[in-house]
Amino acid sequence: MDKFVIEGGARLQGTVRVSGSKNAVLPLLAATLLKKGAYTIGNVPRLRDVNTMIRLLELLGAKTKWVDENRLHVDTTGAENHVAPYEVVKEMRASVLVLGSLIGALRKATVSYPGGCAIGERPINLHLKGLSALGCDVNIREGYVDVTAKNLKGSRITFDTITVGGTENILMAAVRAKGETIIENAAREPEVIDLACMLKQMGAKIEGEGTEVIRIRGVSDLEPCDYDVIPDRIEAGTFLAACGITRGNIVVEGCVPQHIKAVTDKLKEAGMDIVEDGDTLRAAMTRKHPVAVDIKTIPYPGFPTDMQAQIMALMSISKGVSAIQETIFENRMMHAAELRRMGADIRVIGHAAIVKGKEMLSGAKVMATDLRASASLIIAGLAAYGTTEVSRIYHIDRGYESIEKKLRGLGAKIARRKDESVGH
Repeated sequence: MDKFVIEGGARLQGTVRVSGSKNAVLPLLAATLLKKGAYTIGNVPRLRDVNTMIRLLELLGAKTKWVDENRLHVDTTGAENHVAPYEVVKEMRASVLVLGSLIGALRKATVSYPGGCAIGERPINLHLKGLSALGCDVNIREGYVDVTAKNLKGSRITFDTITVGGTENILMAAVRAKGETIIENAAREPEVIDLACMLKQMGAKIEGEGTEVIRIRGVSDLEPCDYDVIPDRIEAGTFLAACGITRGNIVVEGCVPQHIKAVTDKLKEAGMDIVEDGDTLRAAMTRKHPVAVDIKTIPYPGFPTDMQAQIMALMSISKGVSAIQETIFENRMMHAAELRRMGADIRVIGHAAIVKGKEMLSGAKVMATDLRASASLIIAGLAAYGTTEVSRIYHIDRGYESIEKKLRGLGAKIARRKDESVGH
């Protein structure tokens, strides 16, 4: 098992390019099951979660091959299996995204029921409710969700709460249903729009993606396509937060600034200078300490829950007191305890944290508890006095492509080392 060793104090300077979006590529790969044939997906990030989805596709009968560093060829001609086993689903909850595509293609899917995860329960009941509305029979037995459909019929589906994965699963099933499906209270995230764009390139008839109401007219057939994944907005936001905490001056290339407007608005409020130039963001922090800002995580286009931990790290050295409210997940404050080990003054009350800015953080041995918590600890380590060791960094490999190499390219003193204190 690996760890990161970080020597704090270096200001980040230079240019960094954002990789393809983790949260976009996973449903795109699942969508290749909808129509047998050959696909080439571009701008695919090399991540643990991507490898897990590739393994799942291969278990379902697909063949995959890396064409070059970030282009993946997927051939689903032989994808006849409809069972997503526990061994894969337990590694990555996004495996449930094959539910919609398998139902759309084969009219049957058996997927291991996902349990809770570190940051919260994230139940799939809304996914299953939506599939039932399309005419599916849903049974849960022996830890598996068994879904079958003799006929898929369009329906009006209203989600009780916004669900990104639920919206994506229903999109994939509904494109092969007979008649019109209307999804109300749909997720508006860029990753949902990206999936809809790929499905339309395959021949699907979809309107309203990016709004609260999506309309899908089912089609009798689809065609394979080539498609490029959108940039990762959370990775872009993470580099901006790292720039802010180190009083850096960086250029973030290959992003979509509109996708992270809620983040850049808050960073500007905190005192950062950020200039948008096409697909590039130029960012600098000239203040000694950021100004304390309050945030509340809400679904897109609001402030993303996936940036909450990184902003908490930034606020730990701010001038003033910040209130950070988490409304998406019930257990997404575990990084607060690790940041306190570095000297941060953070008090967690329920789903909120009160952060009193300190003059400086101190290097310490800390442990990552989830993907975005890992990023927050790295950010804190970049600004801390002394050495920080972040263990359990397999979490960060799930969602950031070569983050230590990219940070070193900006002048950070960070290295990946074997963690001899942890068994394999």
